[in-house]
Amino acid sequence: METGVIFAGFGGQGILLAGKILARAAMEKGFEVTWLPSYGPEMRGGTANCTVVIADEPVGSPIVDSPYVLVAMNGPSFARFLPRVARGGTVIANSSLISERKERPDVRVVWAPMNEIAQELGEPRCANMVGLGAAVKALGILPLEAVISAMEEELGARGREKLVEVNRQALLRGYALA
Repeated sequence: METGVIFAGFGGQGILLAGKILARAAMEKGFEVTWLPSYGPEMRGGTANCTVVIADEPVGSPIVDSPYVLVAMNGPSFARFLPRVARGGTVIANSSLISERKERPDVRVVWAPMNEIAQELGEPRCANMVGLGAAVKALGILPLEAVISAMEEELGARGREKLVEVNRQALLRGYALA
């Protein structure tokens, strides 16, 4: 088994962090994993994406041509990566920022209001965790608890309990969407 995931959006949306958390969770569950970030020179507002490959044997390449799951946090990323999603795959699309509702008959699209959910939770920066939660459900190979644990380790719990809790809630809300 080998499956690829692409997280894509603007810099500052937590794209790389979401991929890193997924990679850590898969690694801690005994999978072979690669995480490959790609971003422009801008700190915020430029493009950012990352690929995560999860396999049960060594990964031949960190490049993902046809991801099984795409998390698109904005319109340009949705337009760019939708054609590449593997048949039978899933797209988690941020309906908060994607106005053009394209569909593909061979791909499942989950329209998730990630920014609205993050606002409801009182932390606009956790929209990426909503997308990650939905991606974990779509993948179906990792327990959500493993991803929550990896998120806690990535964020570090010392003095950040409130941030960890809101991100946990965002993961749960996203998981429920897919």
